[in-house]
Amino acid sequence: MKRKSVGLLAAGLMLTGTGAAPVGQQGGIPVLRSGGAEFTEGAYTFNPPGTDHGSFEWSGRLTDTYPNDGHTVYVQVSVERHGWARYYGKQRGSVWMRHSDWSGARRYTDDAAIRVCRDRGSARPDNCSPVQEFSYSRD
Repeated sequence: MKRKSVGLLAAGLMLTGTGAAPVGQQGGIPVLRSGGAEFTEGAYTFNPPGTDHGSFEWSGRLTDTYPNDGHTVYVQVSVERHGWARYYGKQRGSVWMRHSDWSGARRYTDDAAIRVCRDRGSARPDNCSPVQEFSYSRD
């Protein structure tokens, strides 16, 4: 009988411990719009060190709002002032995205920027929304 209660106690401790991991800063990403592209339902998390590389994790819906123009849309993300990473959507449609970005030179990410753009080909410059910046003070 004692074995059963010890097993239940251990199981209870394991279950309570699984939810105890530290959570980084979280929040919403405002709607990002550019002619032909829209990013909605956005959310982000600055993960703590040791969780997913201490990354800037983001998600949201990318939509091609000019479906008949022949151009695709994408989201760009920059962390720690590095270059832009590009994530393409679906031409003439909408796609749910979820990605994590981090700098391999850092233990965690505390600065990130995101914008949405329409790829207009090589002859014309892409048009992008204003940049939305995020920062997290871990003090």
